[in-house]
Amino acid sequence: MRKILVAVLAAAVFALVGCSQPASSTTPSSTTPSSSAALPAATIGLTYIPNVQFSPFYVAESQGSFTKAGVDATLRHHGTSEGLFTALVAGQEQFVVAGGDEMLQARSQGMDLVAVSAYYRSYPVVLIVPDSSSITSLADLKGHSIGIPGKYGESWFGLQVALRSAGLSESDVKIKEIGYTQQAALQGGKVDAIIGFSNNDLVQATLANFPARSIPITSGDVPLVGASLITTTAYAKAHPEVVRAVVAGTLAGISSVVADQSQAMTISADYIPGLDVAATKAAAEATIAATIPLWKGADGVISGKLDSSQWAKMAEFMGANGLTTSTQDPTLAMSNDYLG
Repeated sequence: MRKILVAVLAAAVFALVGCSQPASSTTPSSTTPSSSAALPAATIGLTYIPNVQFSPFYVAESQGSFTKAGVDATLRHHGTSEGLFTALVAGQEQFVVAGGDEMLQARSQGMDLVAVSAYYRSYPVVLIVPDSSSITSLADLKGHSIGIPGKYGESWFGLQVALRSAGLSESDVKIKEIGYTQQAALQGGKVDAIIGFSNNDLVQATLANFPARSIPITSGDVPLVGASLITTTAYAKAHPEVVRAVVAGTLAGISSVVADQSQAMTISADYIPGLDVAATKAAAEATIAATIPLWKGADGVISGKLDSSQWAKMAEFMGANGLTTSTQDPTLAMSNDYLG
């Protein structure tokens, strides 16, 4: 049975990635021997608007993966003005999908959060320029304008990595806060480059027939962690069996989407308004195709395992560059104890 709470529905199709008490359902599920009412309940926050980047959750719910794993899960999309972790720390959600870097920053501000599974295994942020641009490397950014939504979140963190990788400072470039208008700003020549997402902004450019290319934000490993499944430390300690069930259901959903993208599209149509429109469907299909490498990682494996060395690099980078109020202990921010 479909159970999804939508706090807001926008017209846009693309967005991922940070209230009242969500009502829990007691409707029996035919996919498990016992009814969902007998299972512990948990609400999973998916942020902002329904999108195929969240298709593993839609598929997991539709196929009964959460109930089979032992949890009665409710999916909830956030309101546009809602804080990324507000409902989670208030106990109105038990899980949320958000960037590991965003979570680490929130931890430094006093929120007791912990990542319990990877969602994206590769970092999605890239530099995007018109195909005709003279910018072919990060060093070429000097003197050029770069558009970002604002000085927050993964785009801002990614820009910091890009600048430092190129040996540049913020004063070497012109940073323009343009809100979520990156595509229009780039196509209209208002900025020379944008910081965007490989499975979002780059996809949109291609669909708009605007020749664009991406440049990695560093030549080595990105010292940041992308979308992860996050809960609070207190909740994880008090309800380890629920955490394991949500992690298992999520990974089952990812595996199902990767194995059968057509089926994922069919299921997602019940959650995403307008997916029956040809152009919207084509955009969603392209987004899923671009997101699969993020789910699978460089080694091509679907796994929720969090890389402790990557978290350590992130903690050091964010602390050294003032992105967290202090250098965080990565061992407290992530745990692989709830896998498999």
